[in-house]
Amino acid sequence: MLKPGSTIGILGGGQLARMIALAAAPLGLKAHIYAPEDGSPAFQVADAHTQAAYDDLAALERFARAVDVVTYEFENVPVDTAGHLARFVPVHPGAKALGITQDRLAEKSFISALGIEVAPFAAVDDEAALEAALARIGRPAVLKTRRFGYDGKGQVMIRPGDDAAAAFKAIGRHPAVLEGFVPFEREVSVVAARALDGTVAAYEVTENEHRHHILYKSTVPARLGATSVATAADIARRIGDALDYVGVFAVELFVVGKGAEERLVVNEIAPRVHNSGHWTLGGARTSQFEQHVRAIAGWPLGAVERLGARVEMTNLIGEEAETWPAVLAEPGAMLSLYGKAEARPGRKMGHVTRVFAA
Repeated sequence: MLKPGSTIGILGGGQLARMIALAAAPLGLKAHIYAPEDGSPAFQVADAHTQAAYDDLAALERFARAVDVVTYEFENVPVDTAGHLARFVPVHPGAKALGITQDRLAEKSFISALGIEVAPFAAVDDEAALEAALARIGRPAVLKTRRFGYDGKGQVMIRPGDDAAAAFKAIGRHPAVLEGFVPFEREVSVVAARALDGTVAAYEVTENEHRHHILYKSTVPARLGATSVATAADIARRIGDALDYVGVFAVELFVVGKGAEERLVVNEIAPRVHNSGHWTLGGARTSQFEQHVRAIAGWPLGAVERLGARVEMTNLIGEEAETWPAVLAEPGAMLSLYGKAEARPGRKMGHVTRVFAA
């Protein structure tokens, strides 16, 4: 168990690292950011930072010896980086979670092996394998690169009549996975934390609205039956236990069917604090960022109850961040800006949380 005054090392310097660092400070914990990018937003709020490549072994060792635990803000940290750091300091979540969630095929196989429903899927390494997968799974289907895809990047829909070879070319002919299209009613997620002692605390299921493949709004509570709510929490617990996970993670789910036919299909796992959990910053007893700090520090997890009758989190994307004066003038609106120097189309610049009494 870390003591106040200890230092948390965070791999990655974006907005998630920034908010983890900000959550650590009131608990008496320091933050040291490690990121290769110049001017990373998290540098602005941390006690220390190291700007170096993720494969710079000497810099990584110096970083590890300057902190008491290491975590990360995004899932594309090289597994070798986490493994090297673990020689010197505890790393939470561990390399197992990184390795599985970085590869969509490994992730689908892992979830399916737990007896949890996912879309039908098949490995695709070349055009012949793609044709065979389409013959088995059918169309429409979604072709996704196995690695390095997010916010709709690295994927393409294949509909009846579409040229499969052109779809494979569109994703750069990279190793891929073909997933059967899931005719979902809505998209939801469950954000949960797992402590060092195996305790799991799940936040309420969040309903998510995407625009142009980017999360636009998250609303709690989600429109979901009581059985599905309990199932979502159970799915999170089973995944966290199977990964021997420590920290906050998210499970993205499709809601399929209605009423008595309603069921959940897992889309993917995010081994980190998650955009759909930003509503907890001001909308729950304990934010996901504080919860993550508590978990990796070996501290008791905080309460996860929602504040108010309903909570909405809206992302500020690109030039939408310029509306900050209006947001500040709105009673009850809680503004978080990420300190990014340039607003670009599709770039998350901040978010607004609103808690409604009724």
